[in-house]
Amino acid sequence: MIIKIYKDKASLSRDAAELAGGSLRTAIGRNGKARIIAATGASQFEFLDVLTAMAGIDWPLVEMFHLDEYIGLPVLHSASFRKYLRERLINKTGITKYHFLDGEGDVPTMVRKVSAELAAAPIDIAFVGIGENGHLAFNDPPADFQTEDPYLIVDLDEACRRQQVGEGWFKGLSEVPERAISMSVRQILKANEILCIVPDARKAQAVKSCFEGEISAMAPASILRTHANTTVFLDQDSAALLSPEQRKALA
Repeated sequence: MIIKIYKDKASLSRDAAELAGGSLRTAIGRNGKARIIAATGASQFEFLDVLTAMAGIDWPLVEMFHLDEYIGLPVLHSASFRKYLRERLINKTGITKYHFLDGEGDVPTMVRKVSAELAAAPIDIAFVGIGENGHLAFNDPPADFQTEDPYLIVDLDEACRRQQVGEGWFKGLSEVPERAISMSVRQILKANEILCIVPDARKAQAVKSCFEGEISAMAPASILRTHANTTVFLDQDSAALLSPEQRKALA
């Protein structure tokens, strides 16, 4: 795993998008297509803005899966990750093949169907973030590091739900769904390459716990340290609590 620290969110996003764009072009050139996993949330705004504006990516050859979705949240709700991905990625690029997680209907049947599609071929690149509680996708602590199921139905902890309120997706905690669909930890780790985009001071404690503490289910994103081709992108704010030695070594 490689950790990179940038002076601000803008430079972080530019470098992460450059790496992502290069990886997408390489996969398309090698396989005639690219299969990706896309993250959502406020931490991905600038990164996706840069990536979707880049030239030279044959987006119709990209197949997209997403990490997670709330159960019972309408697709037109402002916090819907389907809405987010359609507006911030699909509509901007012309991706035609994508697999939405629909949390409104027969969720177990939908999970089985999308899981089969996901497991049908390797994933070239996964874009992920880290939650304020250290979660990876919606795998809140203590995360399940063992299951091989591609997607899980999970209960969201209060810290995770409060983060969604803090980011402005919901007006209050009572509005945040208590259950969600999440890609499993082991499925995320099957991606050939992982880009983890983590800006902002509110993520600093999670960054310290996940990248300086033990690899533990209580710090779910710490498992990324076991993946051979992961790059973590931090800004000065999210890296603020890392030890001086590590900050110096990574700068």
